[in-house]
Amino acid sequence: MDFELPAELVQRLADLDAFIDAEIRPLQQQDDNERFFDHRREFARTDFEAGGTPRPEWEALLGEMFRRADKAGWLRYGLPAEAGGSGGSNLDMAVIREHLAAKGLGLHNDLQNESSVVGNFPFVHMFLAFGTAEQKDEFVEGMLTREKRVAFGLTEPDHGSDATWLETTAVADGDDWILNGGKRFNSGLHSATHDVVFARTSGKDGDATGITAFLVPTDSAGFSVDFHWWTFNMPTDHAEVTLRDVRVPGSAVFGEVGEGLALAQHFVHENRIRQAASGVGAAQYCIDRSVEYTRQRSTFGQPLADRQAIQWPLVELQTEAELLRTLVRKTAWELDRTEHVEISDKVSMCNYRANRLVCDAADRAMQVHGGLGYTRHTPFEHIYRHHRRYRITEGSEEVQMRKVAGYLFGFAGPRRAGRNA
Repeated sequence: MDFELPAELVQRLADLDAFIDAEIRPLQQQDDNERFFDHRREFARTDFEAGGTPRPEWEALLGEMFRRADKAGWLRYGLPAEAGGSGGSNLDMAVIREHLAAKGLGLHNDLQNESSVVGNFPFVHMFLAFGTAEQKDEFVEGMLTREKRVAFGLTEPDHGSDATWLETTAVADGDDWILNGGKRFNSGLHSATHDVVFARTSGKDGDATGITAFLVPTDSAGFSVDFHWWTFNMPTDHAEVTLRDVRVPGSAVFGEVGEGLALAQHFVHENRIRQAASGVGAAQYCIDRSVEYTRQRSTFGQPLADRQAIQWPLVELQTEAELLRTLVRKTAWELDRTEHVEISDKVSMCNYRANRLVCDAADRAMQVHGGLGYTRHTPFEHIYRHHRRYRITEGSEEVQMRKVAGYLFGFAGPRRAGRNA
């Protein structure tokens, strides 16, 4: 077996670094844009008087980063040619996401809101896979240029991971649909033009079918953004939403009626392996910075690096990072060659273990750096607060482990049919 990265991918990483050095780092350094990344970052980014949502200046800086990355051909790299992309493979994207996260905080790759010079666009993939021709024309290019902003409304006040028990309903009324219910942690609604709302249209609680996705304009009568939840990592874009007799046309149906959960699964499948890769990269950053600090910092007349109490926890983390890096890249390589359902358990393994790793690495980096590690003048608290959410969102680690168990014991996945044999 050959574990070396393809030569063209190695060259692509070098070209990407050159673009960041030439275009993105100077942008970050001008006009006091460093305030969004140094110890002031949370306060510079957050409009506390506007419900804790992102400040316009922060969003404008991200918009300029996106524009430059798109002009240079990087932003859409992972998208197919029909969306103006380069068709980057899952392996390419995993390696690139790890590489960017390993650089630490910066305008090139700030995962607080999934912004990166090499974009991750699960919604675009959803539209390409499930959208009508008219929906693709309206949304795909618009989302990439930020003229259309689409939010994601699956979680409800009483239902999170148990998505088959949604209480939001949609009832047919002639050619229209009328939606009633509520959503929680409805991501992206501080600036969204449309919200993908998942609602039960048939069947009973617990049925995997009978749930439909709708593209709901956020200015629809009866659609209310009640407030935004303030979260561990600010600013926030996670809204509480109420729908009262919201009427949408039949053309608002996204995908097949009753098959909305297929869209939700597509969304998380696109994200999970790339989140895992980012987790490995961010963890490696924390480990590397910690090792560097211990070699420079002396206590009681000796470098911290001489002490086994310092060495061994970092050895454990480095070992875990090496193991996960191999698993993530192998799984991404397999995703390029087989159906997702065949190795969904491997994706879940990558995701929940990488999310734990980066939290552990950030926590250890704080400890190694002592008092400085606890300050906002070092980046580790930000890394921890960001990645901690992924142990809950888009499939909690318990849900990921349940997936692995289902495949392992034959309750789900390819071995399910023969489990009683």
